[in-house]
Amino acid sequence: MPTETNRGSPATASIVPFDTHGATDVGSIGRGGNVLKRADLNAKSRKRDDMLGRTALITGASTGLGAHFAGLLLGEGYNVVLAARRLDRLNEIAKANAAHEGRLLTVEMDVTDESSIKAGFDKAEAHFGALHTVIANAGVSSGGKAVDMDVSEFDRIMNVNVRGAFLTAREGGRRMQAVKGSDTSRSVVLVSSIGGLQPLAGLTAYSVSKAAVIMLAKGLAREWLNCRINVNAVCPGFIRTELNDHWFNSSGGVRQIDTFPRRRLMEAAHLDRIVSFLAGPESEGVTGSAFKIDDGQTL
Repeated sequence: MPTETNRGSPATASIVPFDTHGATDVGSIGRGGNVLKRADLNAKSRKRDDMLGRTALITGASTGLGAHFAGLLLGEGYNVVLAARRLDRLNEIAKANAAHEGRLLTVEMDVTDESSIKAGFDKAEAHFGALHTVIANAGVSSGGKAVDMDVSEFDRIMNVNVRGAFLTAREGGRRMQAVKGSDTSRSVVLVSSIGGLQPLAGLTAYSVSKAAVIMLAKGLAREWLNCRINVNAVCPGFIRTELNDHWFNSSGGVRQIDTFPRRRLMEAAHLDRIVSFLAGPESEGVTGSAFKIDDGQTL
C-alpha cells in the first residue's frame, strides 16, 4: 500500500480533531475520492467496553494511516500513544484533540534507531502502564526502475520498512512478555502492502521490503505462540493520503486508478474493522496471518 512516494510533493493538510463519533467528510479530490489528511478519521468508531483501559502504540502516527488508526482506536476507548519522528506534528494533533488529552500521548520516535524506540516505549509505559497493542505502521517508498535506484535509497527503504518494523515489534514483544500474571492477550499488527504479495510496477524495493514484513509477522508469531502475543500483517491496496495526493491527481495517477477493477482508490475506513479486530482481544485465536484488503485492486 504505497502511501508514501516521491512522485511529486505531498499535499498540505490542516490539523483537525479526530472524529470519534462519526464520519469526517474531507471532501472529494479528483477521481480517487477522499484524501486522508493528517489527524482525520474517515471512520465510524464505536466505543466498546472491552477496549476501555487498553493501550496501543502506533508508529508513523503523524500522518496518513497512522493518524487514522490512532483516531479509530481512540474512538473505541483505547489509550493511544502517537509515535513518529516529527514531534511538532504529533503535538499539533494532540492540541487539536485536547478533549481526549487524558487518553492521548505523543512520543518522538525514529524507528531506525533502537535507543529512540526504547525511549518511546519507556515513556508510553510510564504514562499508561503495560501496552496491549503495537501497530508498526511507519514506512517509506520510492518509485523508479531498480537499475536507476541509488543504493542509499534502497538502504533507506529497508531501514525504515524492515529494520524499523523489526525493532518496533521486537521491543513491543519484549515489553509484553515482561508482564507477569496477566491472562490478557496482546497484539502486534504490522502494516505491509499488496506489494508484499506481488511486485508493484516501479516499486521493486518497496515490494521487497513489504514481503519481508509479512515474513516477519509469521516468524514472530511462531516464536511468541506460547506468550499470548498474536502477530499479524495487514496488506492494504492503494489509498490516497496527503503524501501521494499529488501523484494521484496527475495524469499518470489518474491512468493508474483507471487500471483498478473498480477504477477508484481505497478509503482508509476500509481497513478499520480488520485493524480493530487484530488489535483487540477478539483476535486471540488469530496469529501469523497476512490479510489482504485492497478493494479488488489486484484482481
